[in-house]
Amino acid sequence: MKKEAKKPDLVVFNEEEQKYDAALKPYGTSASSPVIQPLNTASWKNDGIQRVNKQLKSKFDEVKAQYEELMQKFQYNDLVYNAKFSFEPNIGEVYHLYNNKKQESFLSIIAPEQCSFQHLGSFRLNSDKMWEKVASESNQE
Repeated sequence: MKKEAKKPDLVVFNEEEQKYDAALKPYGTSASSPVIQPLNTASWKNDGIQRVNKQLKSKFDEVKAQYEELMQKFQYNDLVYNAKFSFEPNIGEVYHLYNNKKQESFLSIIAPEQCSFQHLGSFRLNSDKMWEKVASESNQE
């Protein structure tokens, strides 16, 4: 086998297929071919950036709202579980959280309208042992 000499750069020769394939290329291969002008993609990029930023901000706001709701639930549960009570709360029942004269919180079954202590909120124990804040009749929250 005779080894062929390397073709000059201006000749489009496919070494693997051993044939000339200039006409098959998706771009011009000669000096007289039209100049390839890059498209102005700035407006396309800016539109894409704005859309992505809007979508990410929307998702961030959604996650932030979920986080704030979760933190509020945590604070309520922390508040109730750290309060004093000498009974075992029943699931599904509403209990009322108060501050006594020493500013110590305690949990009670007594409704706010029947009690003179500072009412901090009313809570229901759910089946997951998580306290959920409920609106009381005397104090719509």
